[in-house]
Parts: sequence; structure tokens; C-alpha cells
Amino acid sequence: MSPSVPARFALVAGAATALVLAGCTSPEETPAAQSNGSGPAASAASAAPAADGCTLDKTGYPKLDPKTAIVGFSQSEKEANPFRIAETQSIRTEAGKLGIPADHLLTTNAQSDLNKQISDIKSLLDRGAQLLIVAPLNSDGLQPALDAAKAKKVPVVTIDRQVTSKPCTDYLTFIGSNFIEQGHRAAAALAKSTGGNGKVAILLGSSGNNVTTDRTKGFKDELAKTPGLTVVAEQTGEFDRSKGQSVMEQLIQSHPDLTAVYAENDEMGIGAVNALKTAGKNPGKDVKVVSVDGTRNAVQLIVDGSYNAVIESNPRFGQLAFQTLQQFEDGKPIPPSIVITDDSYDESNAAQKVGNAY
Repeated sequence: MSPSVPARFALVAGAATALVLAGCTSPEETPAAQSNGSGPAASAASAAPAADGCTLDKTGYPKLDPKTAIVGFSQSEKEANPFRIAETQSIRTEAGKLGIPADHLLTTNAQSDLNKQISDIKSLLDRGAQLLIVAPLNSDGLQPALDAAKAKKVPVVTIDRQVTSKPCTDYLTFIGSNFIEQGHRAAAALAKSTGGNGKVAILLGSSGNNVTTDRTKGFKDELAKTPGLTVVAEQTGEFDRSKGQSVMEQLIQSHPDLTAVYAENDEMGIGAVNALKTAGKNPGKDVKVVSVDGTRNAVQLIVDGSYNAVIESNPRFGQLAFQTLQQFEDGKPIPPSIVITDDSYDESNAAQKVGNAY
């Protein structure tokens, strides 16, 4: 999360339906109705030939039953971001549906610290984890933890951010969105909302992962098809609402003629809306705002007229992650990448779909 999502997208048969997301509140925005945590699960989008897949026989790993095995889940970031809340909850919910005892699901949170995530994963292995689901903090740097899992013959499924290590050797598979396509769709939505003309600021995500790299590439590649839209500034807000707001405040000062914002997640987008309102501007009208995620607050802002579009990035990986582990243990081939489908929201559908957001 280039290590970009592989060009050949993969599918695990029998995955669930498509998803929608949502978010936490800002002190400067009216809170949206709280989600009950439910919503469509992540659904695989396409298939690679089965012959290319990873199998239990190829790895030589022991055969296990995921419903009775000890499963470890390593979360990368604190659960203040709505995406992380929904992601972790989906793992817990699916484990409960499968009847996995509470003491057989071990969870850790790296608090955005790569060294801690490496230690967390090694700790999960020391505590007896036989299967691992990992939400990587960065694309690079987790190799020591993956090596530790490999030494103990523990399969690792990565979700939402792709690592640069080798599938079926260092980890089993990656499950996540096509982030380049998300960027394409965000640019198309911005072109539509602006009428194809304007000056654009990009609020970049954190460096070191393929999400930021790919969402930026996809956006710029697609935006090039609309010569009337020009990127005049880009700066990282690190996927954080307060940092996104701070960066937007600076950009308003240096580029008072900005007419559009592309935020690489909803939290930064909401921060940008707050900054624009404080500066006396009218987000959604004077300055168009498009972001990626699908959090409840961002979608509600579309309904309220302060936002223009949100491209979904589905965080509910639980069902698909456990299905993948079950299929691997059943001896079925697992592709190196499982790309999921993502929805979208704009002024035409946000009011009807906001209930799907998280």
C-alpha cells in the first residue's frame, strides 16, 4: 500500500457482498446517527487462475481448523479512526459467528509504531497464535515479524495495506481494495463536481505504504484527462483529521484561490471542511471536496451539502479473511491478492445510502 495492487486481481469464491463505511465525530460537525457496526462485508471482485494460488501442500504448513485454532490479529493504528474501529470489529464479529472462543482470538494494537507491530506479532506467536491476520502499518519493515511466523509455520493473511514481501513465501495473501482505481474514481468525481475546471489541493496520506502511493497515482493519472483541473498543492495530513485541518489551514493561506480538495481519506477531508468553514469559505459549493473511505460523518456531510463525493474503501474484512484461511486449510489454492469491491457516494445517492456507512 509501487508496490501496487497486482494487475491480476484475485477472488476467493463464495465471498460476501459489497460494503460501505463511516466515521467518528468532529467537535465542529453535528454528529451523525451512530452506526450499529453492521454493514455489508467486503466482497472479492475478480479471480486469478487457481493454478497460480498458494496451497497447504506448497507451504508444508500443518493442517488446522480455523474455528478451533488460536487466531492472532495485529491492528496497526489506534482505534480512533473509524476505519480501524470497523476493521477490528469485523474480525471480532466474524470470529464470534464462527464460534471461536474469546480466548482463541488474540488481538494487539501497534498504535502506529512499526517496531511495536513487529513486537506485537512476535508476541502473538509466543502466545500460541496458529493463524495470523495482520493489518500492516507500512508496506516495508514487517519482514522480521513475517520471518518469525514463517519459522513457526503460521499462515499470515494481510489486509488493507499490502506488504512488499513475497506471497506464499513470507505471507499467504493480501486482501484489500484496488487503491489506484480508488484514485481514478475520486478524480472522476471531482471532475464531475467542478465541471472540469479549478485549482486542486491534495491531502496526502502517510508515507511508506501503498495506499498513499496508489491513491495519489490513480488520482493524478485520471485528472490528467481533465486539463481544466490543475493540482497546485499537495501535502501530507497523515490520514489524521486534526493534521488534515492544520494542513488545510496553511493551504488556504498560501492558495486562497483553491476551488477543490482531494483528501486521501475521510478524516483528512472532514478536517479540511472544518478549516474551510473557519476561513469563511463554503465547502461543497465554493470549494469542492472529495475523499476516500466511506465513513458515516463524511457521507452525512454530502447529505448536508458540505461535501461532494466519497469513494468507499471497505474495512469489513472479517468474513473474507476467515473464509480465506478456511479455504487454505481445506487445501484450496489461494491467490496472491484478493481485491475487493468498493461502493461510492455523491449528492445523488448519499441520503439513501448513509445507513450503510459506518
